[in-house]
Amino acid sequence: MTDISGNHSGDVVYPLAGKKVWVAGHRGMVGSALVRRLASEGCDIVTATRNELDLIRQSDVEKWFADNKPDAVFVPAAKVGGILANDTRPAEFIYDNLMIEANIIHAAHLAGVEKLLFLGSSCIYPKLAQQPIREDALLTGPLEPTNEYYAIAKIAGIKLCQAYRRQYGCDFISAMPTNLYGPGDNFNLQTSHVLPALMRKAHEAKLHGDKEMIIWGSGSPLREFLHVDDAADALVFLMKNYSAENHINVGSGEDISILELTHIVARTVGFDGQIVTDTSKPDGTPRKLMSGDRLKSLGWHSSTGLEKGIADTYRWFLQQEAIDLQ
Repeated sequence: MTDISGNHSGDVVYPLAGKKVWVAGHRGMVGSALVRRLASEGCDIVTATRNELDLIRQSDVEKWFADNKPDAVFVPAAKVGGILANDTRPAEFIYDNLMIEANIIHAAHLAGVEKLLFLGSSCIYPKLAQQPIREDALLTGPLEPTNEYYAIAKIAGIKLCQAYRRQYGCDFISAMPTNLYGPGDNFNLQTSHVLPALMRKAHEAKLHGDKEMIIWGSGSPLREFLHVDDAADALVFLMKNYSAENHINVGSGEDISILELTHIVARTVGFDGQIVTDTSKPDGTPRKLMSGDRLKSLGWHSSTGLEKGIADTYRWFLQQEAIDLQ
C-alpha cells in the first residue's frame, strides 16, 4: 500500500464504479446524503437497518461483513445528540460510539475491505484551539467538557484507522466535518443543533403570530456550516482521491455570527418579528472555524451557499411536517 497525502494528478486513486459500497448508518442525515450522492457513481450500494444489524455486537458485524463482502465502507453511523444529551448520558455516548467504530473497522480488516472512510466530528479539537482549526491541533489541549466523551470516542476512531494502516496496510481514512445541516436534520428543540433549532423556533413563532423570537446569548459567536449534500460530495471525493494516515477537515471555510444566521433563517421562514438576544444565557465558544486548506489543495470546495442551503432545508422541513400531519 502506498501512503499518499492526496491526488494531484487528476487521476482517481480509487474509482467507485462497479464497487460494492456499504453506507453504515444510511438513515441518518449524512448517511442518507451519501446514498443520494453515490447513486451517480455506478456502484452497488448496500445498507442495513438497525433491525437487520446491531453495530454494537461484534459477532453480528463480523458475520454481516462475511455474508455481504463490501469493497468499500463509509462510516457515518454514530450515536449523536446535542449538548444536553452528551452532558447527561456520557456513558452511552462513549460506549456506543467506541463499539460501533471498533466493530466496523476491525471487521472491515478481517473481511479484506479495500477502502474505508471513518467520519468524525469537529468536537475532537481542543476547546481553545487556534482559529481556523488545523488538523494538527488534535490532542494539543483540553476538550470541551460537555461533549468530551463523544469526542474521545471519535478520536479513538481516527487512531483506529491510523493503527490499522500502520500494522495491516489497510487503506482506512478519516474525515472531520464541520457543523452540518440539511434534509434529514433533527428539528427537536430539546436535542437539535443550532441551525435546525433556530428554524423550528422561527417557524413556530410565525405560526403563532409572535412579535418577537428570543435566542440564547448575545448572538455574537461565529460558527461554520456546511450543507449535508456538500459534505457527502466531499466524502465521496475523499474516498476516490485521498489515501493518507492523517485525518482531513471537511468544511465550507466560512463562518457567520449566530445573530446573522438567525436573520437569514427568519427571512427564509417568513418570520418578520423582532429578534431578541437573551444575554443571561451563555454564548459558548466565541468562534469555531475549521481550516479547509488541505481539502481545497486536493481540488474540492463547497458549492451550496448558506442562504440557498437554508431555503432547501426549510422546504424539506415543511414537506416532513405535511407528511407527519397525514
